[in-house]
Amino acid sequence: MRGVRATRAERVVLGHPGASALFLYALDIDDLADRIEEFVTGTAPARPSSRVLASVLVTDLVESTAYARRVGDRAWTDLLERHHDAVRTAVGAHGGEVIKTLGDGVLAVFSGPAHAVRCARRIVEDARSDTLEVRSGVPTGEVERTGTDVAGAAVHLAARIMGCAEGGEVLCSRTVKDLVVGSELRFEARGERELRGFDEPWAVYAAA
Repeated sequence: MRGVRATRAERVVLGHPGASALFLYALDIDDLADRIEEFVTGTAPARPSSRVLASVLVTDLVESTAYARRVGDRAWTDLLERHHDAVRTAVGAHGGEVIKTLGDGVLAVFSGPAHAVRCARRIVEDARSDTLEVRSGVPTGEVERTGTDVAGAAVHLAARIMGCAEGGEVLCSRTVKDLVVGSELRFEARGERELRGFDEPWAVYAAA
């Protein structure tokens, strides 16, 4: 490679027939190299990860199993699809990103806590129009991004805080409350909670 050391992508691709054509026409050479490496070795290459500060939103439908039994499988499937579509619309409108669905809930990330809280409140209101109750948890912290997924303590914290919420509640960490000082958002203290997997109690606040 003109006297310089070949990159991993170049080393993988250049060892295969048609390498010149691949370089001419491939739009994403790293993705192409990953696919070839997986084909040859049978193992997908590890994706690079990065840690970023984000506000995490985890939602859950309250008593969804009982609701599904009451309305029947077909009606519940249609209702759940409509709910997830509404959630994706709300997340997008508030500048967030849906990472994945979690059964009848959703995991999403936002660049700022106010966006996450406002989105959670909208999701609650949208769900009520379908006679559904949503509870949610919103902390802010570092998450590890790997490809299209996220992981880390903040993700677990969001799920634990959500688990403390009642139907219709948006529970947040103290960090979220402190970061949105000066906004129109208001919070009511809900005390300290023991959260599984965390050594110390966490103060939680309901977005009013």
